[in-house]
Amino acid sequence: MQDNAPGDRYDLLVVGSANADLVIGVERRPAPGETVLGSDLSVHPGGKGANQALAAARLGARTALLARVGDDGHGRLLLETQRAAGVDTGGVLVGGAPTGVALITVDPSGDNSIVVSPGANGRLSPEDVRAAAPLLAAARVISVQLEIPLDTVAEAVRGRGPGTRLVLNPSPPAPLPEEVLAACDPLVVNEHEARYILGDAAGRTPQEWAPALLALGPRSVVVTLGAAGALVADSRTGSLDHLVSPEVEALDTTGAGDAFTAALAWRLGRGDALREAAAFAVRVGAAAVTGRGAQESFPTLEEVDAL
Repeated sequence: MQDNAPGDRYDLLVVGSANADLVIGVERRPAPGETVLGSDLSVHPGGKGANQALAAARLGARTALLARVGDDGHGRLLLETQRAAGVDTGGVLVGGAPTGVALITVDPSGDNSIVVSPGANGRLSPEDVRAAAPLLAAARVISVQLEIPLDTVAEAVRGRGPGTRLVLNPSPPAPLPEEVLAACDPLVVNEHEARYILGDAAGRTPQEWAPALLALGPRSVVVTLGAAGALVADSRTGSLDHLVSPEVEALDTTGAGDAFTAALAWRLGRGDALREAAAFAVRVGAAAVTGRGAQESFPTLEEVDAL
């Protein structure tokens, strides 16, 4: 846990979820009503919020986490892992419900399917965010996701400082209030999330999605495309850029989107332009899929440079 002197600022504050990831490898995912055998169960620290905080800290960001975990073994695992990575966990609340759990199956190609039981994440409240006002005021960038209640996300939007940038990954996707959309800079979505938000207005290609998403009110939009990289649309410049990903051998895609978003948010907090920050984030996401698991696979800055 880092100690912060008065006046110190965080590169990134993550307001979000902390889960225990229960992972099973499968030859193929079961059809409805079907049972398949899998590998031994492994337990890993996860959750989109905790993933992003740890990924940013591993890259060298000064990072804090505002989250809620249960008073149980999974919660202790999550706190210990965050502290070991250098994340300030002073904003992590304990109790109220069991720690959230994600049930993850991973097939031989590295693709995953995930079911989340929110647990304590569902108890992270707007009141908790208001009580953490000094933490929000100390952040250059705040990153949020949707594995916590939407009204808690909205409170983080309202509570951020006047110079604080907001990065939102709407995962799992849900209808977003206008005030939340308007604060996003950027809104970070994958292909599934883009289609959900756009609904019937979604075009056939990502090149159509990015401007359509921008028209809904965010200041900027990033559409992640997996191995194909990412698209970046910025309302300030009117630009639409396709950033190509390095070619890597993917072993496990779990957490790669979180590594991407964390890297993007950190670089924005350092003052990088959106396109430059996203280009770096693409490389971080590519490095993350070359390892197994979520947090275990997140690269250091040296590993990203080597890629």
